[in-house]
Amino acid sequence: MRASDRAYSLLRSDIVEWRLAPGDLLAEVEQSARLGVSRTPLREALSRLIAEGLATPHAGRGVVVSAISLEAVADLFDVRLPLECAAVRRAALRHSSGVFASLAEEFRIAGAGLGCDEDGQVDDGHEDYYALVARLDQQIDEAAANPYLLQAQKPIRTHLARVRRLARDNPARLLASAREHEQIALALSAGNADLAEASMRVHLHNSLQHLLATPTGPAGTVPSTGTHTCTCTCTCTCTCTETPDHRKEHHG
Repeated sequence: MRASDRAYSLLRSDIVEWRLAPGDLLAEVEQSARLGVSRTPLREALSRLIAEGLATPHAGRGVVVSAISLEAVADLFDVRLPLECAAVRRAALRHSSGVFASLAEEFRIAGAGLGCDEDGQVDDGHEDYYALVARLDQQIDEAAANPYLLQAQKPIRTHLARVRRLARDNPARLLASAREHEQIALALSAGNADLAEASMRVHLHNSLQHLLATPTGPAGTVPSTGTHTCTCTCTCTCTCTETPDHRKEHHG
């Protein structure tokens, strides 16, 4: 693997998994040392991340991890809806009932296991749940068997992976999501395209409403789950987590 490809892959994973939070500075010297690559391949990696919308140039700071605004989330769901509905309709008509029936049962069990720890936070089972969602997506892709549809969904899913993590501390939403995915899988296992599409529409509607109903940060940004050094004023669009006074509203 080329050094630029390796740097891109590692940075992309860190951004999607929120190890690098919105607004975090991707300083060339620091990231080159951390990733063990020279600055030239790092710049190539940063250019790819910018083109993908995961990073953005910031005047006076260099390149930073891009923010997630609720307006952008709504735009993302506008594009996602017809693609996901087309995929589940095709998958239902070309389905493998045993695979989706098994996934439905796994979602039923996962929903029962999405509990909270003694502090009221979602327990470690949520990582297994996200992996289960990814498996359902994969099976739908395989059953739909449309490479053009899959190619259209790839960039959307990259950003959705970041957005999904915003529900990780909301046990009620995760439980509802598990039930919604179970219904999608059951409809697919029955080969019912209309029901599969209707179930997908319900799931996407509920997911979007959950995100839009949550308070936002400055200029509609979604704050990070980590911290970074803030050099901005309160009128900018970075996701500062420095002090409660600086970030009076937040997306939690």
